[in-house]
Amino acid sequence: MYLLWMALLGLIAGAIAKLIMPGKDPGGIIMTMLLGIAGSIVGGLLGRMLGVGHGGQGDLTAGLIGSVIGAIILLAIYRMFVGRRRNDVV
Repeated sequence: MYLLWMALLGLIAGAIAKLIMPGKDPGGIIMTMLLGIAGSIVGGLLGRMLGVGHGGQGDLTAGLIGSVIGAIILLAIYRMFVGRRRNDVV
Protein backbone atom coordinates (compact mmCIF):
# COMPACT_ATOMS: atom_id res chain seq x y z
CA MET A 1 0.00 0.00 0.00
CA TYR A 2 2.90 2.33 0.80
CA LEU A 3 4.42 1.93 -2.69
CA LEU A 4 1.08 2.69 -4.31
CA TRP A 5 0.72 5.82 -2.18
CA MET A 6 4.29 6.88 -3.06
CA ALA A 7 3.61 6.36 -6.78
CA LEU A 8 0.41 8.41 -6.60
CA LEU A 9 2.12 11.21 -4.66
CA GLY A 10 5.03 11.06 -7.14
CA LEU A 11 2.66 11.37 -10.09
CA ILE A 12 0.96 14.40 -8.54
CA ALA A 13 4.27 16.04 -7.58
CA GLY A 14 5.80 15.39 -11.02
CA ALA A 15 2.73 16.80 -12.78
CA ILE A 16 2.76 19.94 -10.63
CA ALA A 17 6.50 20.39 -11.25
CA LYS A 18 5.97 20.12 -15.02
CA LEU A 19 3.11 22.63 -14.80
CA ILE A 20 5.30 25.08 -12.88
CA MET A 21 8.20 24.63 -15.32
CA PRO A 22 6.58 24.32 -18.74
CA GLY A 23 8.72 23.24 -21.63
CA LYS A 24 9.54 20.32 -23.81
CA ASP A 25 10.35 17.21 -21.82
CA PRO A 26 10.55 13.62 -22.99
CA GLY A 27 8.45 10.95 -21.43
CA GLY A 28 4.87 10.58 -20.49
CA ILE A 29 3.14 9.50 -17.32
CA ILE A 30 5.87 7.04 -16.26
CA MET A 31 8.65 9.65 -16.51
CA THR A 32 6.46 12.16 -14.68
CA MET A 33 5.88 9.63 -11.91
CA LEU A 34 9.58 8.78 -11.66
CA LEU A 35 10.43 12.49 -11.60
CA GLY A 36 7.98 13.00 -8.74
CA ILE A 37 9.23 10.01 -6.76
CA ALA A 38 12.86 11.09 -7.17
CA GLY A 39 11.77 14.62 -6.28
CA SER A 40 10.16 13.25 -3.15
CA ILE A 41 13.45 11.69 -2.13
CA VAL A 42 15.38 14.91 -2.84
CA GLY A 43 12.73 17.04 -1.10
CA GLY A 44 12.73 14.74 1.92
CA LEU A 45 16.52 14.91 2.21
CA LEU A 46 16.47 18.70 1.93
CA GLY A 47 13.67 18.90 4.48
CA ARG A 48 15.59 16.78 6.96
CA MET A 49 18.73 18.86 6.44
CA LEU A 50 16.73 22.02 7.14
CA GLY A 51 14.89 20.43 10.08
CA VAL A 52 11.43 20.68 8.47
CA GLY A 53 8.73 18.01 8.35
CA HIS A 54 9.15 15.87 11.44
CA GLY A 55 5.60 14.54 11.22
CA GLY A 56 2.41 15.93 12.62
CA GLN A 57 -0.82 17.13 11.12
CA GLY A 58 0.68 18.90 8.08
CA ASP A 59 2.91 15.98 7.12
CA LEU A 60 1.09 15.23 3.85
CA THR A 61 1.12 18.86 2.73
CA ALA A 62 4.76 19.27 3.67
CA GLY A 63 5.54 16.02 1.87
CA LEU A 64 3.78 17.14 -1.29
CA ILE A 65 5.41 20.57 -1.22
CA GLY A 66 8.83 19.01 -0.60
CA SER A 67 8.23 16.52 -3.41
CA VAL A 68 7.30 19.29 -5.84
CA ILE A 69 10.34 21.35 -4.86
CA GLY A 70 12.59 18.29 -5.28
CA ALA A 71 11.02 17.48 -8.65
CA ILE A 72 11.55 21.08 -9.83
CA ILE A 73 15.20 20.89 -8.81
CA LEU A 74 15.68 17.60 -10.68
CA LEU A 75 13.83 18.92 -13.74
CA ALA A 76 16.03 22.03 -13.81
CA ILE A 77 19.20 19.91 -13.54
CA TYR A 78 17.93 17.59 -16.28
CA ARG A 79 17.17 20.51 -18.60
CA MET A 80 20.55 22.07 -17.89
CA PHE A 81 22.40 18.93 -19.01
CA VAL A 82 20.12 18.17 -21.96
CA GLY A 83 20.25 21.78 -23.14
CA ARG A 84 24.03 21.78 -22.97
CA ARG A 85 24.18 18.55 -24.97
CA ARG A 86 21.85 19.94 -27.66
CA ASN A 87 23.97 23.09 -27.97
CA ASP A 88 27.14 21.02 -28.35
CA VAL A 89 25.63 18.97 -31.20
CA VAL A 90 24.40 21.94 -33.22
